[in-house]
Amino acid sequence: MATTVKLPDKLVNEARRFGSIYSRSTPKQIEYWMHIGKIAEENPDLSYHFIKDILLAQAEAKDEEVTPYQFG
Repeated sequence: MATTVKLPDKLVNEARRFGSIYSRSTPKQIEYWMHIGKIAEENPDLSYHFIKDILLAQAEAKDEEVTPYQFG
């Protein structure tokens, strides 16, 4: 369900700029920031890069783009 939310112009403009870099729409960029921020709040010991790597690994696993780790 879509809901209209008033956001400061500065935030929307920044989301538009960052979204264009990463080929995301402005709403998708804000959604991405919200997702990362929520994970960071719930896991304050994790760095941004670690969180990003976890999300990438989850996407790879979902797409079955993984190989078993060989020990030794």
